[in-house]
Amino acid sequence: MTSEEEKTVCVTGASGYFASWIVKLLLLCGYTVKASVRDPKGAKERLQLFKANLLEEGSFDSAIDGCQGVFHTASPFYHDVKDPQVGKGTINVLSTCLKTPSIKRVVLTSSIASVAFNGMPRTPETIVDETWFADLEYCRAAKLWYVLSNTLAENAAWKFAKENDLQLVWINAEMVIGPLLQPTLNTSAAAVLSLIKGTSPCTSPSTSPSTSPSTSLSTSPSTSPSTSTPDAHHRYQRARHTNAQLVPQTCIHFHQSYTNIIITSKLNIKKTIENMGTKSKP
Repeated sequence: MTSEEEKTVCVTGASGYFASWIVKLLLLCGYTVKASVRDPKGAKERLQLFKANLLEEGSFDSAIDGCQGVFHTASPFYHDVKDPQVGKGTINVLSTCLKTPSIKRVVLTSSIASVAFNGMPRTPETIVDETWFADLEYCRAAKLWYVLSNTLAENAAWKFAKENDLQLVWINAEMVIGPLLQPTLNTSAAAVLSLIKGTSPCTSPSTSPSTSPSTSLSTSPSTSPSTSTPDAHHRYQRARHTNAQLVPQTCIHFHQSYTNIIITSKLNIKKTIENMGTKSKP
């Protein structure tokens, strides 16, 4: 996607934290961005805002029309989801992409939730790779509705992409934190705030993007969908101590039971990186 006529992309859920940064970086790279939001308030130059609803079929048609790529981020992270939509919103977006001839690739952002909860032991000998997925029955039994919703949506998206030969990249983001561009506090930032206040345990923050927007769109076409995963794992204790060093005046109440809340496993994403045709940046 280098020529001028190939520099229009759509970003869904553009008012969210992850999406707001994607929009900013795309604009800085010279892309024209068509963004869907729940309540559009205007735009300037290369940013066009569209009203869209994930659960309404065809709602994204006007936003995606004429685009060469789509960043689907309209799936906010909430802990208290009680009624999983089984990927209906994601399939609605993918269906629009499929009937839009100009679309070359779709990049979907999800959550580590869809790969982390499978009941498998997490010891220093455990190897975590691209084959990990959350166990549906385990999630149902534990009433992990948000995890279940993400996993079902991802499974449905992979199936749809395979059946329709759609180029799909799925990013299983964990905690992506940094300066906020939107007025509301997102879940990851709220977790960091709780870390500072010492009100709840916090796991594995990632302080840099998993991949850049232009890289996700411009990666060489592959014969199968790709997954983008984090390449670093940080313990809760490390984040806590780093925070104490950077902001020593902050009072952090740290419960002893949190000391071993995470048992670090071995992370192997070599195969995933090779399939994507990209290089890993530690």
